[in-house]
Amino acid sequence: MNLCRHFIVSGQVQGVFFRASTESTARRLGLTGWVRNLPDGQVELIACGEQSKLKELEQWLWQGPPRARVEQVICVNAELQTFRDFIVR
Repeated sequence: MNLCRHFIVSGQVQGVFFRASTESTARRLGLTGWVRNLPDGQVELIACGEQSKLKELEQWLWQGPPRARVEQVICVNAELQTFRDFIVR
């Protein structure tokens, strides 16, 4: 059963390859959706796939790429959507 989750990641998460690393991680996990920077310095993403893979992504988001300093990850259920792949917006 596929689910979709909406994430907001706060901290030092822009300018540290967070979006590209998230895209790579999500694709490796077989997830679909998108990731983008927000004007306030946060990163937003929608990810869809198996619950266990979404949990793995959430755990990875707390760490992020080496230069990131993650302070908060907010995760809520999102409406089920269909995406072809996982992309950076």
